[in-house]
Amino acid sequence: MSAARVPLSLPLQSPLEPVPTGAKPEGNMELLSTPHSIEVNNITCDSFRISWAMENSDLERVTHYFIDLNKKENKNSNKFKHRDVPTKLVAKAVPLPMTVRGHWFLSPRTEYSVAVQTAVKQSDGEYLVSGWSETVEFCTGDYAKEHLAQLQEKAEQIAGRMLRFSVFYRNHHKEYFQHARTHCGNMLQPYLKDNSGSHGSPTSGMLHGVFFSCNTEFNTGQPPQDSPYGRWRFQIPAQRLFNPSTNLYFADFYCMYTAYHYAILVLAPKGSLGDRFCRDRLPLLDIACNKFLTCSVEDGELVFRHAQDLILEVIYTEPVDLSLGTLGEISGHQLMSLSTADAKKDPSCKTCNISVGR
Repeated sequence: MSAARVPLSLPLQSPLEPVPTGAKPEGNMELLSTPHSIEVNNITCDSFRISWAMENSDLERVTHYFIDLNKKENKNSNKFKHRDVPTKLVAKAVPLPMTVRGHWFLSPRTEYSVAVQTAVKQSDGEYLVSGWSETVEFCTGDYAKEHLAQLQEKAEQIAGRMLRFSVFYRNHHKEYFQHARTHCGNMLQPYLKDNSGSHGSPTSGMLHGVFFSCNTEFNTGQPPQDSPYGRWRFQIPAQRLFNPSTNLYFADFYCMYTAYHYAILVLAPKGSLGDRFCRDRLPLLDIACNKFLTCSVEDGELVFRHAQDLILEVIYTEPVDLSLGTLGEISGHQLMSLSTADAKKDPSCKTCNISVGR
């Protein structure tokens, strides 16, 4: 039997209304059995499919389902859900399993517990209810490719014109580069991406890589002299990381309660572990024709361009040899307010949010 779906507007009550309390059965009506054997599957970032077992004698009588959905609170829970609403849901009885969908009460990558109760609406408007089932726990998923494609479309709308650049650069403290030289064979080693950006990004806590920047100053065409990450900068010719043997993926679009917007892109050598990870999870971009970062051949040479109006964060998925670039101290300030380390996305921004779990 195919799964029934609970639409975004639940049939009888909004989640803001309380679940009805039990009433005495009319006449000789039998009490309802307690639902059991709860199963939750087909879980996405903002939906899940649920089914349970109940006595055959109840199947024809039940008119409504009550679903008690609760977010598990812990130190890593998503505290940036854009609206805190009660999660006692009411739906008209439909064939099971049924899909529960709603971005206003489900967030990606979040642990929930769920229990169900069945009910019969009586002629006086009161409900005869069963006992509550056992509680089952589950965790919602990441953004799927179609959700990231929506974010990509929003990012394209504000990307602006393309500016030429020639180097990728990475800013950090002097000790970071000394450690790479002394203990890592002169290599910048990939590390696990933090939880900055959209809560549903499939790269957060999953993809290893080395972060680089490529934005340039409009008036000089050179990287800015200020940095939020440290006064030492490693610069590497763009073609060392970005060329026709590299795949380019769109990973995220977000802001941090400021006017600045960030796009996260992934550069992965074709066939690498990073490339295989991204292939199933992220939208693939045409390296010569996209709104964010391009590599094209002009007059027999590779030419590189970046979007003017986005701050690009580029993840390169492989180790990077320091001998392929130059290292030096920059003259500007360390602008800590622009750091995106574990930065949380503004869930109220209409420019960079989509209508699924934040």
